Amino acid sequence: MNDNMKNKNEVYYITAGELAQRGRDNVPEDLLSAKHLIYSSPATLSFNSPGAQGFGVKRAGLAVPGSVMLLVAPGCCGRNTQLQSAPDGLGDRFFYLLQDDTDIVTGRHLNKISKAVKEVVDSLEKKPSCVMICITCVDALLGTDMERVCRKATDYAGVPVLPCYMYALTREGRIPPMVAVRKTVYALLEPRKKNPRTVNILGEFAPLDSDNELYAILKKAGVTKINEISRCKDFDEYLTMAEANFNIITNPESRLAAEEIRKRLDIPSIELSRTYQIDKIHHQYELFGQSIGTVIDDSEYKAAAESAVQNVMDKHGSLTFAVGEWLNADPFELSLSLIRYGHKVSEIYGTVTDSNFIYIRRLAEVSPETRIYSNLSPTMLNYAVGEGDADLSIGKDAAFYHPAAANIAFNEENKPFGYNGVVKLFRAIGEKMSLDN
Repeated sequence: MNDNMKNKNEVYYITAGELAQRGRDNVPEDLLSAKHLIYSSPATLSFNSPGAQGFGVKRAGLAVPGSVMLLVAPGCCGRNTQLQSAPDGLGDRFFYLLQDDTDIVTGRHLNKISKAVKEVVDSLEKKPSCVMICITCVDALLGTDMERVCRKATDYAGVPVLPCYMYALTREGRIPPMVAVRKTVYALLEPRKKNPRTVNILGEFAPLDSDNELYAILKKAGVTKINEISRCKDFDEYLTMAEANFNIITNPESRLAAEEIRKRLDIPSIELSRTYQIDKIHHQYELFGQSIGTVIDDSEYKAAAESAVQNVMDKHGSLTFAVGEWLNADPFELSLSLIRYGHKVSEIYGTVTDSNFIYIRRLAEVSPETRIYSNLSPTMLNYAVGEGDADLSIGKDAAFYHPAAANIAFNEENKPFGYNGVVKLFRAIGEKMSLDN
């Protein structure tokens, strides 16, 4: 079945060739979750909500050291948060203002927020650095002006109060929840004198892998202090991020935050994309070196990545992969990388966006028959689990569709990047294939 043979009783997919031919402005509605009901299959239950596992909005909002969060939501969202926060050790940083039916209909809960924030602050032995107010789709539908609500709460409680929007309705909008929360967590930085040897890495809410080559490259270039919000020990160290000479964006969802920092704090930014294509990584570092006035010698790290890729090919030959989206990669970019290294990708389960359509066009050139599915399409009810061709699946969601194939989750909390990411990925592939053979 393909896009032109769609049947309501069959799973929907489209090949990379067909999707590229349609173009970015003509993506089928089955691939756009805002156009249909969302199917929460076992493959999606842990990641399809902005407040779900990993660094959803709620956990991300607590990235500011010393902060606490007030969740303003119906009881079901409160229970969900309580269950998920305990394993992460964050339970004592969450507080709740639950909405009843009348609140949801009339919005009367808005008059309770300032008092609730003050009660939270007064109940703590140590005054928090700020209070994050996390609100849900209820307030999105009510059209609540949370900026105004937070200003009022700040004046009343005597601590900074900031909004976190857990609006699943805006997931495919101009400012999705994880873009908005990245802007929020840097909002407390105030202008400081710049340190020419200090940089910030803006990307994820967990740090890069400690052995990542980017740290070594920056230090060789004369940088003496590298800030990541996840590595800040306390609020005072967080505030030193305002001293940075420039920011490095490692995730496109941080672009808005970086632009706001540029406007407020006069800190420019450089973007280094996460890619698993070795030649692209090398080219990025060349351009990066030119932009900061130095020559970057990445030969050692490049050779290690090339060796890791070649070792898998030498030991296991050309493999066929199924690639999901619950992993430390863009599924389309990762698929393109695997194909360029001589492997095959039979299926991709991913969300098509403006930023990754460029990879779909390239996939159409090198692997036009690769099938693209949406995890959230209701037609995935009809997916025949295990039917597709795959030696190995990557991502926890892909493991559900191919239970008999070898799997690597590749979703560790600390983030791979650059050559380091390629090495870790292919070592994991080699180890898993060796165990399963």
